[in-house]
Amino acid sequence: MEPYPRTDPVDCRIRGGVVAEMGRQLRPRPDEFVVRGDRGALLPGLADHHVHLAAMAAQDASLDVTALSRDVLASSVAQAVAGEDGWVRAVGYDDVVHGDLDRTVLDAWNRVLPVRVQHRSGALWLVNSPGLERLGAPAAAHHGIERDSAGRPTGRLWRADPWLRKALGGRPPSLRAVGARLAALGVTHVADATPEEGAGVLVPEAVRREELPQHVMVMASDAELPPHPRLAVGPLKLVVADHALPDVDDLAGRMRWAHRDGRPVAVHCATRTALALTLAALDLAGGLDGDRVEHCAVSDAGAAEELASRQIRVVTQPTLIALRGDDYWGRVDPEDRPDLWRYAGLLRAGVRVAVSSDAPYGDPDPWACMRAASERLTLSGRVLGANERVPMEVALRGMLSPLDDPGGPVRRVAVGRPADLVLLDRPLREALRAPDASHVRATFIEGRIAYGARYLG
Repeated sequence: MEPYPRTDPVDCRIRGGVVAEMGRQLRPRPDEFVVRGDRGALLPGLADHHVHLAAMAAQDASLDVTALSRDVLASSVAQAVAGEDGWVRAVGYDDVVHGDLDRTVLDAWNRVLPVRVQHRSGALWLVNSPGLERLGAPAAAHHGIERDSAGRPTGRLWRADPWLRKALGGRPPSLRAVGARLAALGVTHVADATPEEGAGVLVPEAVRREELPQHVMVMASDAELPPHPRLAVGPLKLVVADHALPDVDDLAGRMRWAHRDGRPVAVHCATRTALALTLAALDLAGGLDGDRVEHCAVSDAGAAEELASRQIRVVTQPTLIALRGDDYWGRVDPEDRPDLWRYAGLLRAGVRVAVSSDAPYGDPDPWACMRAASERLTLSGRVLGANERVPMEVALRGMLSPLDDPGGPVRRVAVGRPADLVLLDRPLREALRAPDASHVRATFIEGRIAYGARYLG
């Protein structure tokens, strides 16, 4: 099942950002660079269909507490040095591992510096008292600021990123390192799934400034894109938050609003209830080609058939099984375990499926994602959903589908097609036997080398 038209060794000439010629023993022209292929596979560049670019950049500048115990977390926060913005910023908090946190707990650890700690899901921030005061939270009216019975902020900020960003008043992080990291992994296309206001401006500006070399599809509500060949408006990201489920009529109204504007919707669904609510709202709103469900973390066979009958695509994240599968196993109801992060079952039902990373909350490495989709192994070695395994080639095909059609026909290497390519250091079949990012020899975006210049000959 090769997604490419040929497997015999050929040369490939790139001109004007497209594949201009393919054939045996093409002669280099005087003005051309030569990249040695050495019989490695030349593929269309990989697509990450669900990523959070600004959060990736912010994570790089944060204390990662994922692997820390609660005691080590406490001492790390107590001894931390503030960043350039004057804050101690930590990511990767897990309430199961680290216990419940609020302003009182954080104050006991550090009441000198403002501290903010992000839940691993990205949906929740925990802030200590100095931080709440600096943000002006006691007098703020944002609905995501949780308050106790006396009206005082508890330190928990639910899905309040736009308000938090504005209150911080800081400069947005550079996305240059994120773009370089993705290019080194062979990623040439990304869908930024950040729903909050601000993402629709920050990410396009990064593309315009050439911080991000990738083609980017923006899913934010305020997506206002300057004319640019690597920018596109994608489906509108909607979040069905499990801690505050929306009214079905309100959700359907938001879907109708997006559809009237010509935008499909991409709905975040992490539970069985959220998926059922989403399907009901889509029935009320009416579907639009390109409507999709993000994550679809719990879905039984019946739900898969419902998705297929409505031609709703699914963007899933096998890498989360590798990272958090043991936690899912212990946390969910036993009857939900067979329905966790379905993949093969969705395909059997006729659903178009593509994989993604959900970085930084998942691993951005697409090669690790292929392994996870094929093995479905947790960190402890448990197999989570053996019947949901797919061959690595299937996961790869999803990464080669267009950003606006996840799970659809693959992009190809062919004359006249865009020169968004990834060159491996070995044949494809060999690379897929042991997928690893080290196999990426060079990445090209619009014909320009985005990674691997050392291989110029």
